[in-house]
Amino acid sequence: MNFFEHQDQARRQSRWLIVLFILAVLAIVVAVDFVMMLVLGLNSDSLANGPALFSPAFLASNWQPLAFGSAGTAGLIGLSSLFKVASLRAGGGKVARDLGGTLVDSDTRDPLRRRLRNVVEEIALAAGVPVPEIYVLEQEPGINAFAAGFSPSDAAIAVTRGTLEKLDRNELQGVIAHEFSHIFNGDMRLNIRLMGVLFGILLLAIIGRKVLHGARYTRSSKEGGAGAIVVIALAVMLIGYIGLFFGRWIKAAVSRRREYLADASAVQFTRHPEGIAGALKKIAVYSNGSYLETDAEEVAHMLFGQGQAAHLFATHPPLLERIRRIQPDFQEEELKILAQRLERQSRQEAEREEREAKQEQRDGLFDARNIIDQIGNPDWDKLLMAALLAGSIPDDVQAAAHSTEWAPEVLFLLLLDPKPEIREQQLLIVAQRMGDDSERQVRALQGTMPEVAPEQRLALMELAFPALKRRPREYLEELLETVQGLIQADGRIELYEYVLAKLVRVYLTDAMNPRQSRSSGKLDLDDCRAEVVQLTAILAAHGHERGRDGRTAFSHGLQTMGLPADAQLSAPADWQAALDTTLEKLDRLKPKAKEKLVAGLIETVTHDQQVTSAEAELLRAVCAAIHTPLPILAS
Repeated sequence: MNFFEHQDQARRQSRWLIVLFILAVLAIVVAVDFVMMLVLGLNSDSLANGPALFSPAFLASNWQPLAFGSAGTAGLIGLSSLFKVASLRAGGGKVARDLGGTLVDSDTRDPLRRRLRNVVEEIALAAGVPVPEIYVLEQEPGINAFAAGFSPSDAAIAVTRGTLEKLDRNELQGVIAHEFSHIFNGDMRLNIRLMGVLFGILLLAIIGRKVLHGARYTRSSKEGGAGAIVVIALAVMLIGYIGLFFGRWIKAAVSRRREYLADASAVQFTRHPEGIAGALKKIAVYSNGSYLETDAEEVAHMLFGQGQAAHLFATHPPLLERIRRIQPDFQEEELKILAQRLERQSRQEAEREEREAKQEQRDGLFDARNIIDQIGNPDWDKLLMAALLAGSIPDDVQAAAHSTEWAPEVLFLLLLDPKPEIREQQLLIVAQRMGDDSERQVRALQGTMPEVAPEQRLALMELAFPALKRRPREYLEELLETVQGLIQADGRIELYEYVLAKLVRVYLTDAMNPRQSRSSGKLDLDDCRAEVVQLTAILAAHGHERGRDGRTAFSHGLQTMGLPADAQLSAPADWQAALDTTLEKLDRLKPKAKEKLVAGLIETVTHDQQVTSAEAELLRAVCAAIHTPLPILAS
């Protein structure tokens, strides 16, 4: 199952989530009505001579309080869920902060946090998505992690202190790859929705516990009204646990199978099963396992491992079963001796996987199907390429990209023209719009890195994105205007300038409006045939200087999409404006239609068995605009 099929499955599960939520609410409403009928019957003086309890006549005479109770219960659950969903609009970072998470600074000197940030950045760069915010749950000694947010641009990844301290780099990489798979497969948005929906259901369980606890200590418990209070407390508690039952049932129904899929995806990410298997084994070995000290009921379905002691409808599959699915020959008694052997075995496996990855690269470097299969699952070679790319950027410039204060200037640095007269005009624009301090910082960065290599440009932008999006909305809007001014300083827009501006605008728009971002729509390729042909023509024109080569690449791209290859190859003169309009519509394609589109575009770009920097950058911008991550393409 690939990226697009996972997206389809997540959309179907979202619809099932609504059905399960309605069933759970109905069950709770029925329980409330049952309790109300008991109370009404016990307090009725005429019950002995009147209609029997639960009879149609009894229901007819008491329909008003029953209707009020039903409406009130459903309203309480619905409004509570809406309130929770609204409170989560701030995105994945809010979930992490609510659990006590501490943001990992981009310039952290702590080696464990530096290692965590490097792993997250490498996987994000390899997969072609913005680097998510990174948090550490400092008070949690267990081994656990989660990803939260509405979209990749709004994502946050959090790990516990135990994860940092108890896992080696390979194991940490397996856990982070597991969480990235939740981001790509649509699980992250589904989990956020599930968290909001279940809050209303679980609210009654919380109220029930509070009422029963209060009834034990209230003064009236020693007086005549004690029995009534205890009965009410027990009734509310019972109804609450009905909600708890259904909440855990829904979480188990939604999350358990997707944990198996995420484990498998993590293996595909890293090509290193010992990494994630080693993390799971250490959870089994350590006494506190993956349990959290804080109440994990709300977020249990989002975690890497079980967040609390096992119970009915556990949110995660049995730990040993997860290990055996990764390593079928594993035996439980091996746990005591396996910990000592893991590091040596991991090194051997890493060397073997590196050789296999290089061989796969030689065999199918420019195969469109191979690249499609790596969307959301970049191979080991892509991770190595990302690590080398990040390492090629000077430390001072990397530190600036990670800094909230300097990140905008890193973005401006990437747009400076090599011609001194145009560059001075651009610096004047920075000074006028963003201030003299900003202009001086850009000059300082240029002194550190006079020339930015083509392959470093988008990587630097993506490294700077987490710091950029922490700026206020008004500042970001001014920043986007400044970017546009720098691009137009010389009176024309180069392809690279268009690509960078497009990526920044897409990423920041999603980050500022996370709930409005979408990963797919309802259109098929036939609904957008004219736009698809135009986009393919633009890519073919920019990637092939000779007309015949461009025509062949254009035809092969359309054939890969299943469209007639006899369309006219005609790229518009104002290709930037045409591309903006085209991409806006293509973003509304179904996941499977996007898969065909991206496969055809990759075929167009790689038809001549080479990928230029311009082709790779333009394709990256196109894929970002239709919310499809694109892994690194080798030149």
